Amino acid sequence: MYTLTDFDFDLPAGLIAQMPLPERTGSRLLDASSGLADRLFSDIVDLIAEGDLLVFNDTRVIKARLFGAKQTGGQLEVLIERIFDGKKAIAKIRASKSPKSGTIIRLENAFDVEVGERQGEFFSLTFPEDIIPLLDRYGHMPLPPYIERSATGFDETRYQTVYAKTPGAVAAPTAGLHFDPPLIDRLQEKGVRTAHVTLHVGAGTFQPVRTENLAEHQMHAEQYTIPEATARAIQETRAAGRQVIAVGTTSLRALEAASQDGALLAGSGETRLFITPGYRFHSVDRLLTNFHLPKSTLLMLVSAFAGYARIREAYTHAIAKQYRFFSYGDAMLLNCAT
Repeated sequence: MYTLTDFDFDLPAGLIAQMPLPERTGSRLLDASSGLADRLFSDIVDLIAEGDLLVFNDTRVIKARLFGAKQTGGQLEVLIERIFDGKKAIAKIRASKSPKSGTIIRLENAFDVEVGERQGEFFSLTFPEDIIPLLDRYGHMPLPPYIERSATGFDETRYQTVYAKTPGAVAAPTAGLHFDPPLIDRLQEKGVRTAHVTLHVGAGTFQPVRTENLAEHQMHAEQYTIPEATARAIQETRAAGRQVIAVGTTSLRALEAASQDGALLAGSGETRLFITPGYRFHSVDRLLTNFHLPKSTLLMLVSAFAGYARIREAYTHAIAKQYRFFSYGDAMLLNCAT
């Protein structure tokens, strides 16, 4: 039985990537699918076979961070977690004193929102008009807390995959940040198939597990959609004896959430799926992923996928070789061990 301590490790602060590289495909790739081989990310074309299927998460990061003030003048920061309909959302609010239900707060000195009931660590908010256009106009990209700088216009492009389509995420599906259109074209020219799912990544992806007993941890809910075409492509790939490769832990979680009865089911839903070692995977053969935070649910997920010992070995190697970690960092290719 694994505990939280089993997923801790020492990471030099200098290995936490603060900026993306000039070229998306210029990152390094640790091929941990058989042994440990140091490669460039562009080598991925050589590591995926004709007929294999890459599954991308096409969620689009919204400008979910807003700054503002209460009517008393107290400053605050809002981070949208999820949009429920055109004008309602839940969010985290950082302020010296939490606002009460019914409070009106002014955001970006441009519009007012009403604070509703508190739901655990979140507050419900009602906006004056459709939220997405307001965020596009006034919001800021929600860079992760370990990137110690403010978001710039550069991040509006680079903290977004080139295939991002459906707005709703407050964190990027970072494994996909390494792909650019020419690389995707090369893969498709080789005969590699591509498909998409949507999982709107929540801010909870950065929340460390705080209980030593992993069974006590509660995941935040995230919305996902599996298109019929994607479910069909996975079935065809499997039937042909080829491999399904999830691009990122978010794609994997969406596919596994929709596979809990064994067969992958198309459709939409919410998932709180918490994958730890011992989990049996249903729909994914290989995983392309970045390097994750100590004590995080994502580190536990990749340990379940590739095997605990393999991940410890890979992370020790990556630190020794000075790979870049986290959202703007390097990538790793893994095979499923179960």
